[in-house]
Amino acid sequence: MHFAIIALVFGVIFIAELPDKSLFASLVLGSRYPGFYVWLGAASAFFIHVIIAVTAGRLLTLLPHKLLEAIIAALFLGGALLLFFGKHGLEDTASHKHTSTTPDTHSFWKVFGTSFSVVFLGEWGDITQITTANYAARYHDTVNVAIGAILGLWAVTALAIVAGSKALTLVPQKVLLRITGSVLLLFAVFSALSALK
Repeated sequence: MHFAIIALVFGVIFIAELPDKSLFASLVLGSRYPGFYVWLGAASAFFIHVIIAVTAGRLLTLLPHKLLEAIIAALFLGGALLLFFGKHGLEDTASHKHTSTTPDTHSFWKVFGTSFSVVFLGEWGDITQITTANYAARYHDTVNVAIGAILGLWAVTALAIVAGSKALTLVPQKVLLRITGSVLLLFAVFSALSALK
């Protein structure tokens, strides 16, 4: 195991997922339904998305090295631009925070299915999925990248369910977006330089 790769991927994915729509979905669902059921559904959806992402990243490694580095640089740059200039659903945050917190008793499978569906559908083409694929291609290490990404996504989901919206008041969401965007921009520059060598 390469703990440095796991730690790097964990940190970037964790920060990138904090202002994401899936976090707010988990937050809202966790305020209405049993938190562990919600976490299991969301965690299962994230697990499948990470497997898809690292598989896509592994396929990218079949390309010639310079072309691969250029594609990785373009994807990192696109991710950074998306974080800097794209819409992230932050406008809806206020409405999520005012959702009723009345507990609702539902069966495990209904809560699990709802959480799984919301996260699974919401994560397609998400910045964390693209970033995970990029890291898998960059480091040629699908297992350690997958471990770091899965742990990061699971930790954010647990944070959303346990700590709720109070945790996000410590650091403004736009600051988190800019930090993640800056990290991706640095990786874009690094990959572009590698492609030009």
